[in-house]
Amino acid sequence: MICEETRRMEAMDDRRTTEFEAERRRLTRLAYRMMGSLTEAEDVVQDAWLRWVGVEGGVDSPPGYLTRIVTRLCLDRRRSARARRETYVGPWLPDPLVGSVEPNETVADDVTVTLMLALERLSPLERAAFLLHDVFDVPLTEVAITLGREPAAVRQLAARARKHVQAARPRFDVEPADADRITRAFFAAARDGDVAALSGLLARNVEIHTDGGGKVLAFRNVIRGVERALRLFARQRRKYVVPPKLLRVVTIDGLPGYVSLDGRGVLQTTALDIREDGITAIYIVKNPDKLSHLATEMDFPARISPIPPAS
Repeated sequence: MICEETRRMEAMDDRRTTEFEAERRRLTRLAYRMMGSLTEAEDVVQDAWLRWVGVEGGVDSPPGYLTRIVTRLCLDRRRSARARRETYVGPWLPDPLVGSVEPNETVADDVTVTLMLALERLSPLERAAFLLHDVFDVPLTEVAITLGREPAAVRQLAARARKHVQAARPRFDVEPADADRITRAFFAAARDGDVAALSGLLARNVEIHTDGGGKVLAFRNVIRGVERALRLFARQRRKYVVPPKLLRVVTIDGLPGYVSLDGRGVLQTTALDIREDGITAIYIVKNPDKLSHLATEMDFPARISPIPPAS
């Protein structure tokens, strides 16, 4: 009897593990979109696992049940996350989710860095309703159960969120060849301080967001407008003896971009929001805490000995 009960429990544990692992990637994506931090997303998923293995009896829909757990855990964490953002040094950007450029796929994830920043302006419930319904295709009735709201209220939450983030959603796809060409051209022009080439790549209303988290040299404010951007790149070119080095062309949260070393030898990621009129936003992450995962994923060190600037 004891052996039979033991085998039954082991079989249940194996099934629970299999069911969870089948959903892990999706759950991590959801938690990341809710939190904007890979570390926090992984913590949420780990907490969800601990709750999952403690559930007694069977679960009719493991994906739905796990989605509810992760969403509610994220909602619990959003308040403290927002408080930390308010005291963050300089512009805050989400942890860069770096991927390879697939040759047969267009470069336009529906949730880009631009949209992630727009999501930060939503209430936690609006953000959850929008992500679950519009991005992860969860039925409205399921979203209502997850959020503990009536379906009509959830519909209003999603509609308000949709209206607020509409301008941040991609309006067109960037073909891989075009994305690669523009990305490499931008890196070369920025490295060389080539104002003429940059003028042909940047939109008039371009914005440069640089996230150093107060830990490395970075701009404390968003740079807005092409004239200021051009002066910035021309000035940077004169600062260092060693030019920036391109390490790899990648996608970053669905946007074309690259991983590089700047003139001080600091690792950074750069994502480009490319629209009809050119590059409208440049998102640069230098905060080493947000780049530590690249050391494992792409064999890049998060901290590199700095190169002294030119005198």
